[in-house]
Amino acid sequence: MIRLFKVKEKQQEVVDNAKEKGPVKKQSAGELRVQRDIAELNLPNSISIAFPSGQDDLMNFEVTIEPDEGYYKGGRFLFTFEVTPVYPHEAPKVKCETKVYHPNIDLEGNICLNILREDWKPVLNISTVIYGLYYLFTQPNYEDPLNHEAADVLRDNPETFESNVKRAIAGDQWIGSTYFPKPDF
Repeated sequence: MIRLFKVKEKQQEVVDNAKEKGPVKKQSAGELRVQRDIAELNLPNSISIAFPSGQDDLMNFEVTIEPDEGYYKGGRFLFTFEVTPVYPHEAPKVKCETKVYHPNIDLEGNICLNILREDWKPVLNISTVIYGLYYLFTQPNYEDPLNHEAADVLRDNPETFESNVKRAIAGDQWIGSTYFPKPDF
């Protein structure tokens, strides 16, 4: 015989325990997708991820890229990611927090990367964006610039471009009319 009274007691116990722990926050589809994307990340040593607001806020995080080849080798670049609840139907908002001399990143930190704009598709993920950012440092593109001055120098005089990048990375330097502060890391 089923002890109906015992079943009801057990159900009440589950309800009481849930009340003690507070309301359970339901995660959006975007939060679940970000959680999966982050769990599946397999980043090289030159890329790291941090959660300044703690592990409870996976929708806002930072990625640091330290290129180990190319013009930007030896630099350290911080990006902030803000992921909306409608992710993956909308690309994350990404901003470069490090002032950088780069044809595809302007001095305000806006990034010219097609997958963050018109070429975003829901099948793309956080890893795709991170590797896209890394690619910008190994293969800067003067054909689709945000920083036209840097793009012109890269196109017309790669040696001067390389020198400017090294000076900007070292910091405490003026390149044209722009001051690049010393890195704070």
